[in-house]
Amino acid sequence: MRGHEEAVLLRIFVSESDRYEGRPLYQAIILEARNRGLAGATAFKGFLGYGVHSRIHSARFIRSEDLPVMVEVVDTQEKILFFLNVLKGMLAEGLATLERVEVIRSSPEAR
Repeated sequence: MRGHEEAVLLRIFVSESDRYEGRPLYQAIILEARNRGLAGATAFKGFLGYGVHSRIHSARFIRSEDLPVMVEVVDTQEKILFFLNVLKGMLAEGLATLERVEVIRSSPEAR
């Protein structure tokens, strides 16, 4: 282990069908985070959820191409807050949350 660091976890909740400049929104968010040098980002597809309009999105229903997607981005508070300004231009609607986290980094030589 190399130690512990404080960071911020940004979670963005969107739909699988949401688009930004012709590509899936979740993909555009991750590529933008990478282009801006943020530490890490991952997208997770949900199998059941609902959002601001209370419409159920489920893999069991016909609208299975519109499943919920959560994107997590982690980095320093300064970088995440700056990225939020970028994100505002990408989201037509959606939800984002911030959470302080403790990052534990490991390295091969620590084993």
